[in-house]
Amino acid sequence: MSKKDTILHKIPEQALLPLYFDKDETVSLEVLKALYGAGIRMVEYTNRGEAALSNFKKMVALRDSDMKDLLLGIGTIKNKEMAETYIEAGADFIICPGLVEEVAEVADANDMLWIPGCMTPSEIIKAENMGAKMIKLFPGDMLGPGFMSAIKSLFPNLLFMPTGGVSLDRENIKSWFDAGVCAVGMGSKLVSKPLLQAKDYAQIQEMTKKALEIVHEIKG
Repeated sequence: MSKKDTILHKIPEQALLPLYFDKDETVSLEVLKALYGAGIRMVEYTNRGEAALSNFKKMVALRDSDMKDLLLGIGTIKNKEMAETYIEAGADFIICPGLVEEVAEVADANDMLWIPGCMTPSEIIKAENMGAKMIKLFPGDMLGPGFMSAIKSLFPNLLFMPTGGVSLDRENIKSWFDAGVCAVGMGSKLVSKPLLQAKDYAQIQEMTKKALEIVHEIKG
């Protein structure tokens, strides 16, 4: 199985993709340890600040030394230069906030999974025709599970994952899986700004354990 296929299998298996960014290198590393300690084996770090690349390289080094079964993706990739830079830095997969053709081309040239962000049927059709296998529904809170239910039958060969607005509330998570998603992306509702500021890694780990329990219970 190729790395791309492995990731496409493991995202639905984990069913929860945590995503976060913090400008502080130590905080970024400690959060990664907390998520790993909770049982997470796939993480998205978001490219949302000047320190992102430097922090990501440190996270890759930590993965390579202590977390060899962790798959570390990079999010908020908006152009080919960003994609090339993070592939060179050791990213395992790429996630975009929108449908960026030049990023898809770079990822394909490197045989790497790319997950585009889409919010309309037209964007999803274009992404599928470009070879996408998984779609990030973004922003999830604006689209809602009803949107997923309405379009799911149109795209039987695609996997879907909402990001933005997915909360730790069991009913919220269940509504997404009932609508047909394979996983949920969870950012500030899981790795929240107050917890980052407080450096409360124990609470992040406990909340992540709870989130994993909820998604696995819902998925059976």
